[in-house]
Amino acid sequence: MNQVKPVIIVHGGAKTISEDKLAANHAGCQAAAEAGWKILCSGGSAAAAVEAAIQVLESDQTFNAGFGSTMNSEGEVEVDAAIMDGATLAWGAVAAVQGVRHPISVARKLMEDQPRLLVAKSGEQFALEQGLEMCAKDELVSEEQYQEWQEEANVLDRPNTVGCVALDINGNLVAGTSTGGLTGQPQGRVGDSAVVGAGLYADNQLGACSTTGDGESIIPIVLAKTAIDALAGETHPDQAAQHAISTLKARVKGEAGCILLDRQGRIGWAYNSENMAVAYMTEALQQPAVFTHKE
Repeated sequence: MNQVKPVIIVHGGAKTISEDKLAANHAGCQAAAEAGWKILCSGGSAAAAVEAAIQVLESDQTFNAGFGSTMNSEGEVEVDAAIMDGATLAWGAVAAVQGVRHPISVARKLMEDQPRLLVAKSGEQFALEQGLEMCAKDELVSEEQYQEWQEEANVLDRPNTVGCVALDINGNLVAGTSTGGLTGQPQGRVGDSAVVGAGLYADNQLGACSTTGDGESIIPIVLAKTAIDALAGETHPDQAAQHAISTLKARVKGEAGCILLDRQGRIGWAYNSENMAVAYMTEALQQPAVFTHKE
């Protein structure tokens, strides 16, 4: 069997990016793509690459995932994440969990252990039992987020989700998402990120997708699956991504974006927000291509 050329694409959220945050969004997405690419280049799995890339974004307070997540109505950080394997359609997800350093790692462990969605204390207990990295709840709160929560500030550039899609040398596709939710959201609110078909989808027969944006708008459109289904008939991922976003715009209100890879490793993304932070890497590039606006 011939080896497939690996590809990785990450996003830091569909949003409006202010001038003073452009460099941080570029740097964060580039670092995430590089972390995943390093694994793919050494023959590692798409699942490992997606986890590594999203861990970088979860560690960067520029993005709304892990450390630096938005705070809910009670002043707490509750995070969601999910991952899906295109070969087996296995998936794992956690939602409304606290004190977990890397929710994407909990989701991956669930995918490999017993595909399911665990929420709140059950997700936290699973992470603890599996020896995954825990932290004090307030360690995920950045100073900037705390100040914005206290002041009830109208935040310009808070994305809803970060994500990654990767294709490894074995031709396997994996998609992952991670989010800190919405500023001031009700305790226990869960958006699209942990919902297979909405926040992510992967199927080796077609492609893989990770979405970002307003969860309450993404869920009824089943945005990730809508994008994947549009890949049928060898449609280019750019066209499929645009179809999915156009469908959302036509049916509901809200901002959203999505990144896509098809089974050939072709890349696509689309959004209806002001900006979307994206980076991708292929064998043809010397370093990741990084964007905050698509021409």
